[in-house]
Amino acid sequence: MSAQQTYRYLGSSALSRSGLALSTSGGPAPNPRFFSGFLTTPQAAAVGLLAVAEVARTRYFRPVSPASLDPVVTGSRDRLRFESFSGCCGVYARLDALPEGLDGDVLEHGTTNVDVNNPLREALSRVGGLDPLRLSVGPDDLTVETMDGAVVEKKVPLPQRWLRGFAEVQVLAAGFEPRAQLPAAEAATFLRRLPTAGDRSVLWAVPAGRSLRLTSRPVAGAVCLAGAGRLAALRGLLRHARTLTVYGPTVAPGAGALPSTWELDTGALRLSLTLSPEPYRGFSGEGAALAALAGDDVADDAELVSALLAWDPTIDVDALATSAGLDAARVRGALAQLGTAGRVGYDVAEAAYFHRVMPYDAGRAERDNPRLVGARALVESGAVDPDDAGATVRSADQVYRVRRLADDAYTCTCPWWAKHRGQRGPCKHALATRMAGSVAREAV
Repeated sequence: MSAQQTYRYLGSSALSRSGLALSTSGGPAPNPRFFSGFLTTPQAAAVGLLAVAEVARTRYFRPVSPASLDPVVTGSRDRLRFESFSGCCGVYARLDALPEGLDGDVLEHGTTNVDVNNPLREALSRVGGLDPLRLSVGPDDLTVETMDGAVVEKKVPLPQRWLRGFAEVQVLAAGFEPRAQLPAAEAATFLRRLPTAGDRSVLWAVPAGRSLRLTSRPVAGAVCLAGAGRLAALRGLLRHARTLTVYGPTVAPGAGALPSTWELDTGALRLSLTLSPEPYRGFSGEGAALAALAGDDVADDAELVSALLAWDPTIDVDALATSAGLDAARVRGALAQLGTAGRVGYDVAEAAYFHRVMPYDAGRAERDNPRLVGARALVESGAVDPDDAGATVRSADQVYRVRRLADDAYTCTCPWWAKHRGQRGPCKHALATRMAGSVAREAV
């Protein structure tokens, strides 16, 4: 079901002689101002902002008319993060303006939508290498006065899939490790010889000297590259980049398609694209967060952890655990719960979580995850009979056998598992088995 949300801006975003003013909507105040100052690498920053905005306008799977979604910006203690999902929700883009990339003052901390309109995109595309670029994230008084204080209303589809995507991406990315790093020249060569838009093949990138070699089969140390044309948004920043770093989960021979992150680093900026395992798969349906959301105490833990989150650039899980009196596993479960409202992200370069401010609704986890609701209903109805190897689960008129594997994953005899083989998260029977096992351990 589609929904609409009205964003109210005190004017349109604009690039003028006085600087770049990004109009905001929502956050800690109705129209907050997060930053005022200069971007130290203006042309690269303009290219990066355009890349994030372009991803938000693009549907990589079954391209149709452009999407109309506004990127999200988060201001923390010393950096700005601009984020978007593609219209198909299969590509997650983020531009981090690092301390080296900012020369100014962080005035507020928070998260908001920013208006990136067509005139602004055209103006950013004309920024030259020597042009100073002043950035004001939020309504600047002069800017508002020159626009006669007009209130601009934009109605866009409510990005409910973005919230689900934020929840899934941070869980998936937390399992990534850096697999390869290419110098700028080799990165440019590699990216420019990739298949173009429309390619839906699943390839694997294997480190080979200073570059990467593509193969059609997964091997140890490889990174999955599904729909290589989805990396097109990186190309504009190539001439400013120092390195391309590729991140992904551990790959075993014979593995199925997996997500990956591809990140260009200029020293002052980092532009990353995280790709879903296959072009037709949006992050909003991956089910990666389900296991973390299955704990009995996760909602209460999330309320506690939420009150302790600060505006440091990254979230220190161990420090949070100490402050909250929880173990690290429960803190990660709480972060997954907060992630269902978009409140937590994961930075693969820092190998750490970060904080967004968005409205938190404890019930969203269940509304967005019907398998979680189904699993809890099975446990509450006594339909799960656990044993040392897993459980027998009665669901409707069927009986399914769930087996626990050595890596704490599960298999099931249900049609869902037969179709997805664990690639889209656990089925409700496996989730119920995990929950029932937790209840049994607590009862001992």
